[in-house]
Amino acid sequence: MPTMIETDLKEILGEFKQEFTKINQRLDRMETDLTTIKVDVATVKTTVNSLETRMDKLDNRLDKIDTEQKTLIKDIADLKGAKSLIIPIIVAVTTSLITLLIRAIPNP
Repeated sequence: MPTMIETDLKEILGEFKQEFTKINQRLDRMETDLTTIKVDVATVKTTVNSLETRMDKLDNRLDKIDTEQKTLIKDIADLKGAKSLIIPIIVAVTTSLITLLIRAIPNP
């Protein structure tokens, strides 16, 4: 013979209602948390994009500096080459002038 349990349907429905209310409250908190997380993620994305832009600008500046450094190194090397030519040019010009002066002196 089956056991019979008598329970008031109003009580059972009241308990269900309480549980559903708790579940709804939890879901509301989860929605609020999710919204906060979405805002935080959007903020992080904005910050990352800003940092990427700044990094790109820094990369461009570093490229310019690198190019200028190479140009300066080449110019310095050219100046060193010109410096090594100045002394022979001065010697040649001086020698030519002395030679011309000596030839300009009349022979006795």
